[in-house]
Amino acid sequence: MGGQYRITGDKYPRMRRPRRRGRLVVLAAASAAVLGMLGWGTLQLIDVFTGNGDKAAAVASGTGCRTKAAPSPSASRPAAALPEPGAITVNVLNATTRAGLAKKTADELKKRGFRIGDVGNAPEQYDKKVKGAGILLGPAAALKTSLPVLAAQFPAAERRTDAAHAGAAVDLIIGDAFTSLATRPAADKALAALTAPEPAPTTKKEKAC
Repeated sequence: MGGQYRITGDKYPRMRRPRRRGRLVVLAAASAAVLGMLGWGTLQLIDVFTGNGDKAAAVASGTGCRTKAAPSPSASRPAAALPEPGAITVNVLNATTRAGLAKKTADELKKRGFRIGDVGNAPEQYDKKVKGAGILLGPAAALKTSLPVLAAQFPAAERRTDAAHAGAAVDLIIGDAFTSLATRPAADKALAALTAPEPAPTTKKEKAC
């Protein structure tokens, strides 16, 4: 070329395209993602073959086994103290039209160790008004003491407490459906169950799935 803009020499400027750094960044990120996926897949395969995959999936989904404390019996606790039959005074009252029931029942209770108080007809409020087998009546303090012991002899009777009940004695009121007291072996077994020690609950760990 000639003229004012003549180029001299044997070196010419080279025309290069600008480098695209953004494309390199995208390629690097994609490569890292692919490597990460490959690594995660390898770990999953290892878990499947070693059995840890199911556990991990179960924990992730909330259905896995969790350890919780559950009560289990171990040492025994002493049973609640109950009075002996000899420490209980029983009034035997007949609310039926059948004569002699009060005395016969009182004699049997005496043989079983109970103290006998009044024996006779029931007061007006109960006389000929007890349709069931009978009623065991005592003060509020007798609910978990004297009444359970007497109920072992007469399990068919209804238990009641009365705040106005005088004294510590309990009343055995015989009703229309009365036939007899429990047999002595059955009564002794029921009484033994009342005085048996109760197992004390303790905690142990168990897995709930």
